Amino acid sequence: MQLFYNPNISDNAKEVTLDKEESRHIVKVLRMNEGDTFKITNGKGSFFSAEIISANPKSCLVKIISQEKQNPLPYQLHLAVAPTKLNDRYEWFLEKATEIGISEITPIICDHSERKTIKPERYEKILQSAMKQSLKAYLPVLNEAVSYKDFIDSKKSSEELKYIAHCEETDKKSLKAVLLPRQKITIMIGPEGDFSNEEIEFAKQSGFIPVTLGESRLRTETAAVVACHSVAFFNE
Repeated sequence: MQLFYNPNISDNAKEVTLDKEESRHIVKVLRMNEGDTFKITNGKGSFFSAEIISANPKSCLVKIISQEKQNPLPYQLHLAVAPTKLNDRYEWFLEKATEIGISEITPIICDHSERKTIKPERYEKILQSAMKQSLKAYLPVLNEAVSYKDFIDSKKSSEELKYIAHCEETDKKSLKAVLLPRQKITIMIGPEGDFSNEEIEFAKQSGFIPVTLGESRLRTETAAVVACHSVAFFNE
């Protein structure tokens, strides 16, 4: 199934004009024409069957034929992950986490962060592409990059399950051992060089449980994907 994305489709929409990028792909790349049909998602849980009315490569007009709802994830997973030194590694994480199943992503700037800026427009495109490729109807929320302290402060009064995955040789529990099904979960993953001792202590004082993702020492982006898969697998 070929899936396209338009965030502006409402449940009662009759006709929709696709943006230039999607229109060009439909008309110029796939060579679709009037009368051809395909699926669109609004990234908010719905698939729409659409038929081309006007095959304009700059603004393809389609008629909505039917609508189908996709079940949401049985859990809500928020990953707070420090940007990696090499940007393509973070982009890989975004892609794979979306394919596996994630609700929300926040880049966090930590004491040992070597990259302190992100490319939100580029990241959004990667999330959209991964959502379409994996045939999902929910687009993960991508938040602005925030400081480690600000992120912790925003979670202090939250009653969700909160974990910090780090590499220090301290008392930690296996993530798989402390997960609970169908919960709202936040997991923090640090940068190359890990979280500082001060950051770990601050997280613990703020209600975050230290966890390990296994015996291997993982790259930031690998740890984030492992955490995401662990939650998804636990909820199957």
